[in-house]
Amino acid sequence: MNASPDTTAPATARTADAVVVGSGVIGSAVALELARAGRSVLVLDKAAGPGHGSTSASSAVIRFLYSTFDTTATAWEAKFMWERWADHLGLPAHAPLADPPSLTTFHRTGMLHLDVPAVPHQTSQDLLRATGVPFEYLDPDDLATRFPHLDVGAYWPNKPISDDAFWEDTQSRLGAIYTPDAGYMDDPRLAADNLAYAARLHGARTSYRAEVVSCDRIGSTWHLSLADGSVVESPVVVNAAGPWSGAFNALAGVGDEFTVGVRPLRQEVHQVRRPAAWDGRDDPAPAIFDLDLGTYMRPGPGGAWVVGGSEPACDPMEWVDAPHTVDGIDQHVSLERYEAQVTRAARRLPDLTMPNRPSGVVGVYDVADDWTPIYDRTDAPGFYVAMGTSGNQFKNAPIVGCFLAALIGAVEDGHDHDASPVTYTGEHSGLTIDLSAFSRTREVNTASTHTVLG
Repeated sequence: MNASPDTTAPATARTADAVVVGSGVIGSAVALELARAGRSVLVLDKAAGPGHGSTSASSAVIRFLYSTFDTTATAWEAKFMWERWADHLGLPAHAPLADPPSLTTFHRTGMLHLDVPAVPHQTSQDLLRATGVPFEYLDPDDLATRFPHLDVGAYWPNKPISDDAFWEDTQSRLGAIYTPDAGYMDDPRLAADNLAYAARLHGARTSYRAEVVSCDRIGSTWHLSLADGSVVESPVVVNAAGPWSGAFNALAGVGDEFTVGVRPLRQEVHQVRRPAAWDGRDDPAPAIFDLDLGTYMRPGPGGAWVVGGSEPACDPMEWVDAPHTVDGIDQHVSLERYEAQVTRAARRLPDLTMPNRPSGVVGVYDVADDWTPIYDRTDAPGFYVAMGTSGNQFKNAPIVGCFLAALIGAVEDGHDHDASPVTYTGEHSGLTIDLSAFSRTREVNTASTHTVLG
């Protein structure tokens, strides 16, 4: 792949209409849409380039089933942007770029959402039907016939693999909701790089290795001091700092009114070889969301099979209680977590082989209390947040940029988003999305599974 062009702005760049803190897939998408809206934009990130943080540990699954209408509609609208990626980025159609980038690619595989009591399949079907997402429900016989390599046993509730009960046979069987338009992006970090490239093409500036050490509002201007001693000034700041977002809010003295909190969470995603059942087949292996066993998985390029966890209650969660220690987490895949997640996947897919040596990536996710993100203004004028996004918002990044641009444009023009929430109508789906679904002062989403499913 082509590296991103070295357009890192010097840390002495001092003013902008809007400063975006964080250059992951979310922050880069926000920067692109703010630049498209005509604002001068400066992106600050303490990493060496876009997508070097939690974005690079994303499974990059593109799926549509969430726990509310607005979150499901968001994912469905974003799908069209990923499918038409070059168009969404606004890359020139005819005039060649001096250094054209490699682009991440959408792979349509379909996805199976296996039944689980915690997520009634009729409710899920109602949401998909309401948002216009194509799907079909496969009962256990249909599922076994269409996907004969799949164990259709129902094993709920989740159990640790060390428990003998995990290995017990079952007479219960499950069905699944199949969404044929789901899939994955083949390189999450490249997706952030593409967005950052497009943002620069539209006039944004980027400053990497630029760590913010203080953030204060003086008059109508935010003053951000960087570790190199320089200062950036802007009337608008967007916190898209991923696992550091809560700490950045605290640094800026923002967030006392929030009713939804965020915490950093160490996560692992593992990679093994694709099950042999798909060797020689023309149809792609579908992604599988398996809350019944506590895992999710998807195919990948070159015969890869990506396996992650869905936060089963029987497994410990690795919360990073001191946000300033995020940079110091163990970056090595652990044998214990690898065995737990891949064994669950192999229980569902008996043909899946499990190498003795673990392979995968480690990241720190930015997790909201209800696994639903916060896209909102704050009580501090000019300070906006795109946080609580990790785990299930990579797929929504393109439209999140549109959300923030619409929200900032309205609020900066005097609109009271708290009293009369801004809405966004998708260009591709025609669905109207109420941005209060992502409010900082909302009630915790009781419909959420409190897992990466959302």
